[in-house]
Amino acid sequence: MKSPSFDPIELELFKNILVSISEEMGAVLCRTSLSPNIKERKDFSCALFNKKGETFAQGSHIPVHLGAMPLSVQEALKTVKFEDGDILILNDPYRGGTHLPDLTCISPVFIEKKLEFFVANRAHHSDIGGMSPGSMPLATEIFQEGLIIPPVKLCQRGKFNNAVFDMILANVRTPDERKGDLLAQVAANQKGKQRLIETVRKHGLRKITKYGRFIQEYAEKILRQTIQDIPDGAYSFSDFLDDDGITNKPIQIAVEITIRNSDAWIDFSSSDPQTEGGVNANYAVTTSAVLYVFRSLIKEDIPFNTGLLNPLNIIAPPGSIVNAQYPAATAGGNVETSQRIVDVLLGALAKAMPEKIPAASSGTMNNIAFGGYDRIRRTNFAYYETVGGGMGANSNLDGLSGVHTHMTNSLNTPLEALENYLPIRITTYALRRGSGGSGARRGGEGIIREYEFLEHAQVSIISERRKFAPYGALNGQNGRKGRNILISSGNKKTLLSGKINFKIKPHERLRIETPGGGGYGQKK
Repeated sequence: MKSPSFDPIELELFKNILVSISEEMGAVLCRTSLSPNIKERKDFSCALFNKKGETFAQGSHIPVHLGAMPLSVQEALKTVKFEDGDILILNDPYRGGTHLPDLTCISPVFIEKKLEFFVANRAHHSDIGGMSPGSMPLATEIFQEGLIIPPVKLCQRGKFNNAVFDMILANVRTPDERKGDLLAQVAANQKGKQRLIETVRKHGLRKITKYGRFIQEYAEKILRQTIQDIPDGAYSFSDFLDDDGITNKPIQIAVEITIRNSDAWIDFSSSDPQTEGGVNANYAVTTSAVLYVFRSLIKEDIPFNTGLLNPLNIIAPPGSIVNAQYPAATAGGNVETSQRIVDVLLGALAKAMPEKIPAASSGTMNNIAFGGYDRIRRTNFAYYETVGGGMGANSNLDGLSGVHTHMTNSLNTPLEALENYLPIRITTYALRRGSGGSGARRGGEGIIREYEFLEHAQVSIISERRKFAPYGALNGQNGRKGRNILISSGNKKTLLSGKINFKIKPHERLRIETPGGGGYGQKK
């Protein structure tokens, strides 16, 4: 790659200007949304793209969203003729989406009547229809998971396409909340578009376009330097998903990473085929996981953008668990399989540079979705959240406790918010002491979160690391596996599987005990 020629001071200036636009988009989306999943957990992402659909700036949001979003914009470019004032919406995992609850809104930015940029955001909606509230069911095909939205215009030339809007709201359990969150996504894009146009007017289109390209080239250059520091060779690792929720069979994810000078080949050819259950990852999710891991190797504070892809050659055979083909169910692939892909990538890289790679973190997002009818508020409710766990320890530090790690950058929902929004009570919310793996550096502790339901509800759980523990590093001990427990009348406790749909009665409790992180090094 030819080394880019740019003013480093201007590069830093424009990098921060453009990132701040993405961050402001995120602030608008957070403040104007209705659902706790977006407002409290911050399960959304915002980014800026050039006219080819390549990212050049993004906010500090959700890794599994941001690596995949360029494919959404590029798919939209193949499908739709954009006009000024349009806002396109999609969620189809086979057309650039990740899983159905993640709705992406894309807005073109015209400068002097020419399409020059895009702004986009992706937000996880607490329900998008399908066979169970929260749209995270144990499905066997994508049609059961919810409403599939191909690239379609939600707004056209500045006016809402009411037919599309009405169609979406007619297929969800909580239309008022969905409408509010969709309008928040529209507002975020409008703010991003406004700020980008103001920036172009102030500094000129040529300079913004040039530095958008330089930011990508700079990111590529730094990643190539980082890859060159890894010893050349081939490094393999494999790990397992517990099961797909339909059968009890473990699912292998295997990778071989080959390093040659400043390039890396990431080959998943030995991974298992796609499954009947919904833990299938599409190519966009796998790409996101690879980008995240290699970006995490870089010491410098560089922007995350499409330039990082250039040194990476991803081999993910179609029809495999890491590149599932239509109409495979994908609800859990985005949230759980993405985490295991990270674990196997880090496991392989640890063979090349063991002192720099941490032990495995909790390895699951611990997805909880539920819904029913709230008799006091006289309305349906549907909710989705993830629960944090323990971070893996590394050579310098113990793992953090009770946090979201790797492919999720969201927050644990405050219990006050949950009890205000929903007919539930949180009876326990604490660190799970002793769940972190021991070692010279100890893994972080998981979380205990216990929900008491005040209404009848249907519950879905998609969780991992209930059978295979998070691994330790350099003789550090594994983190403790997670558990899901139903507590019914008389304090009767029933151990639940990691992936399950079930009905719960008023005053029954669901207890989630999340995994701890692996320990690092042998304890002296």
